[in-house]
Amino acid sequence: MEILKAVITAAGPNQRKLPLQTLIDRNGEKKSFLELLIEEVLAAGIQDICIIVQPGDEIPYGQVIGEHSHGVTFIQQAEPLGYGHALHCAHTFTEKDPFLHLVGDHLYVNRSGESSAKHLVEFAGKHECAVSTVQPTRESLIPNFGVVGGKRFKGIKNVYQIERVIEKPTPTEAEQKLIVPGLRAGHYLCFFGMHVLTETVMKTLNHKLKTAKGSKVDLSSALNTLAHTEQYLALERNDLRYDMGEKYGLLKAQLALALHGKERDRVLSELVEFFAMKDE
Repeated sequence: MEILKAVITAAGPNQRKLPLQTLIDRNGEKKSFLELLIEEVLAAGIQDICIIVQPGDEIPYGQVIGEHSHGVTFIQQAEPLGYGHALHCAHTFTEKDPFLHLVGDHLYVNRSGESSAKHLVEFAGKHECAVSTVQPTRESLIPNFGVVGGKRFKGIKNVYQIERVIEKPTPTEAEQKLIVPGLRAGHYLCFFGMHVLTETVMKTLNHKLKTAKGSKVDLSSALNTLAHTEQYLALERNDLRYDMGEKYGLLKAQLALALHGKERDRVLSELVEFFAMKDE
C-alpha cells in the first residue's frame, strides 16, 4: 500500500491562530507552526497535502508556508460540524486512496532523529492497513484524548490490534472497556494525533454525516467502526507531541524544539541563568 497524500485538519474554532504562530526550529530557523507540520509530512515522502480550514483562512495560511505552497491544497469546512466532518471535507482530495492524517494543533518532536510520520507511513505501507500512532498515557489525562482498546499484535513489539475506540472516556469507562494486556497499571493507549487511514473511514464518515442530520460528527466513532470492519493497528511511538492549543502549549513546544536542537547547550545554560536570577 502506497501512501502519497496527507490531510491536515486546521479548521477548529480554537485553532485558527495556531498555524500562524512563529517558532524557532531545531536548526535555529524561524518558521510558522504550519510550516513545521508540512515539513513533518514531507519527511514521510508525501508531496500532495490538503489542509482543511475555515472560510477565508486559506489566505493567511498560504502566506506563512513559503516555498511549500505549490504542493498544498486548501479546502474549506463551511460549517462547524465536528472533527469527523472536517476530515470528510477532504474526500474529493483523497478519493479512494489511503492517506496520512495529522491534527493541526499538535507539534511533533521525534526523539530518534526519524520523523514520526515517516515511521508511521512506512509501517502502514508494509502492513497494508490503517494504522494510528499511540502513546501509553496515565489515566488522569485520558479525558483529553481518543483512547483505544485491544490486544498486542503477535510477533511485533509495540504494535496492537485495535478492537475499540472511545473519544475522551472517563477513567471508569476506560477501565471497563479499554484495558490492553501488558500495559502498566493505570495507563491506556491514547492517540498521538497522527494516522494513516483508508477509504473506509471516508465512507463511514459520509454515512454518519447523512444520519446525523446537522449534528456534529467526531472521528473516533468512525475509527471504532473501522476497527470492526477491517484490520486496524496501533503503533506505539515514544516521541513527543505538544498540544499547541492548551495553556502554555506554545511555550512547551518551543522549549521542546530548543532542547532537541543544535543549540541545546546554549538554551540549557540560559535557562539555568534565568532560574538563578528568579531565586535571587
